[in-house]
Amino acid sequence: QLRLVESGGGLVQAGESLRLSCAASETTFTRYVVGWYRQAPGKQRELIATITNTGSETYTEAMKGRVTISRDGNKNTWYLQMYSLKPEDTAVYSCARSHSGYIIGPGDYWGQGTQVTVSS
Repeated sequence: QLRLVESGGGLVQAGESLRLSCAASETTFTRYVVGWYRQAPGKQRELIATITNTGSETYTEAMKGRVTISRDGNKNTWYLQMYSLKPEDTAVYSCARSHSGYIIGPGDYWGQGTQVTVSS
């Protein structure tokens, strides 16, 4: 069973940057997509960005223009670089990976999440 572990969260001040990491426990050779999500207290989880096994990136309006998603294939690790953070970006950030194909669902691989807190 593939496992995902996020890291890199923490407490930062508004305007600062932060890079989150999502490490997979093993390598697979199927088509897949990795997504970064966040969930703030009292709010629904929202998708931030995705990247496929071929490196194709997409961004939603959640943090568009302030994030970059990337991957390191040699390390089975994906990253979310966040810039100009705002207090409203405070949330638990999670990564997820599809078993195969380019759609992520509840039954796919999910990490436990890492807390990001942005102070004003």
